[in-house]
Amino acid sequence: MDQYIGKMLDNRYELLELIGSGGMANVYKAKCHRLNRMVAVKILKSDLADSEDFRRRFREESKVIAQLSHANVVSVYDVSRNSDLEYIVMEIIEGITLKQYMERRGRMDWREALHFITQTMRGLSHAHSRGIIHRDIKPQNIMVLRDGSVKVADFGIACLADTSQTLTQEALGSVHYISPEQARGDRMDARSDIYSAGVVLYEMLTGRLPFEGDSAVSVAIQHLSSVPLPPRDINPDIPEALELICMKAMSPNIDKRYASAEAVLEDLEKFRKDPSVDLDHIRLDLQEKANEDPTQPIAVTEAAAAARAAKRQMEQEENEAEKKKNQKLIAMIVGAFAALVLLGFVIFKVVTGFNAQQEPDSFVVPHLLGKTVEEAEELPEIKGIFTIEVVGSKVNESYKPGEIIEQTPLAGVSRKSNLVISVYVCVEEEAKSMPSLVGQKFQQAKVQLLNMGLNLKITDEHEFSDKYEEGVVISTTPAANGELREGNTVLLVVSKGPEKKPVTIPSFLEMTIEEAALKAEGMGLKVESHKTEYSAKPAGTVIGQSLEATTEVEQGTSIVFTVSQGPEPIPTVDYAYSYSIPETEEYTGVVRVEFRQNNSIVGSREVDTAVSREDVFTFTGDQGTTADIVIYINGNQEISERITF
Repeated sequence: MDQYIGKMLDNRYELLELIGSGGMANVYKAKCHRLNRMVAVKILKSDLADSEDFRRRFREESKVIAQLSHANVVSVYDVSRNSDLEYIVMEIIEGITLKQYMERRGRMDWREALHFITQTMRGLSHAHSRGIIHRDIKPQNIMVLRDGSVKVADFGIACLADTSQTLTQEALGSVHYISPEQARGDRMDARSDIYSAGVVLYEMLTGRLPFEGDSAVSVAIQHLSSVPLPPRDINPDIPEALELICMKAMSPNIDKRYASAEAVLEDLEKFRKDPSVDLDHIRLDLQEKANEDPTQPIAVTEAAAAARAAKRQMEQEENEAEKKKNQKLIAMIVGAFAALVLLGFVIFKVVTGFNAQQEPDSFVVPHLLGKTVEEAEELPEIKGIFTIEVVGSKVNESYKPGEIIEQTPLAGVSRKSNLVISVYVCVEEEAKSMPSLVGQKFQQAKVQLLNMGLNLKITDEHEFSDKYEEGVVISTTPAANGELREGNTVLLVVSKGPEKKPVTIPSFLEMTIEEAALKAEGMGLKVESHKTEYSAKPAGTVIGQSLEATTEVEQGTSIVFTVSQGPEPIPTVDYAYSYSIPETEEYTGVVRVEFRQNNSIVGSREVDTAVSREDVFTFTGDQGTTADIVIYINGNQEISERITF
């Protein structure tokens, strides 16, 4: 059994089960007994804890992730380090990795891929703004929650932008997603994370990785020297603008790559608002040659164009050869064939009429964005050719309600069959009511707002409150039942608990414990369980206090009272008294003996003098006291004595 299961860390976190294991640490599901919630606890592996290098790296991770607080980054609650154990306490994620999601789903619809990559880039933008590079972006480190939101996780090999960087074994384990500069072991910056995120987007759009190989080294070499197949060559339904964004993020030339996550988000937002947006500047940028060196690697789009041109050239050459081969045969039959064609043409015209037009081989999809469905259906290039199918509606500030905002396939695509155009129609933004969050824990309130699907910006302020305990929402802006719309900012005012004012400790001596406790609590002190001692004071009287009188402390400070139990009871002792029965005729045979202590009968017995005349009786009394004892034999007083216990 795992040595940590059932263990309580810092008298707070109870480890329940192992839920994950990485190169450096194990992750446990745990219960925080202080806040009564489930958390994830990441503990440095015991076999690495003796290594100062691994402990240093684990501390670096603690320093890194403690700086992050964002809806798309796994939250960190606590970091602890001592001589025996080092661990990080994080929020526990109810969901699966993006890799598991892709394995179940297969190739995604581009809209879903857009949703996931946008949230991933938001998380990276937050990390980069604090000078933190993740260095291991891959689907296994991106968590998909039950509500569809995304959180970037596992900053296990992350580093600060100003620290030294080397290619680690962990990075080699993720070789399908590493950037060219990372594969070379060069210094990395935020653009390395952007490259890896581009590979993740490529995999979501196409259902495959850009580079495969028999070994990690062969894959790494491809990142350095090869050009991936453009996503639209694998899946023609991918919008061209999204392909350009993906290929720019994956540019092997770091100078042609996106300079920041914010820049990626800017283009993603343009594309989200208008999937047919013209991003020709990206195409030109990727095609532009850095210099005239003939060995300079060609750009991605150039390589794709060259491949397509070569294919067309090969097909053309094959056609030319076939023409030459059959040229003589064609010449022999051309006269007869021409006559037959002419005859057929005349017959066709007679049957169909000379004004009939030839049906084209394919139809070009027209541009429908900005038109209503009714207007689009009346277009000559639509009417009688294409069928328009409304598949859903969305809010879009760039269009009026009822106008088409998305179409599949895109304008300009040629179709011979499947002449259906799927469209999304703009609808008015629907306002939602602000929920009542006062009295809820801050994290619960935050999750409830995020789950509303309005991309809300949540800010928080903290104030003292005598009514609400620490961490509970006091008020909100907007207030409950107010209007909420897409992208609104919500302010949560969170309690810091009662303000701890200074308190001067009085003397509680001579008070009853009830009086003292009531007074102390009224002053804002925390009364702990009291101690008891024997004293001359009446039972229940305060005879001591842990905080001295006239001392000044903060409210909430603990105080312990010492309470009298009354005088200490005197212990009782036994006195074994030996006596003899006189040898007289009167006291022959069985005689009756009676014992009195201070004129009270304390015992009696019958003694057989034929057996023995010696006997012992035990008197009992308080230690140190005296007593008068009397012994009667057959009703006669024979012994009278004073004894001391």
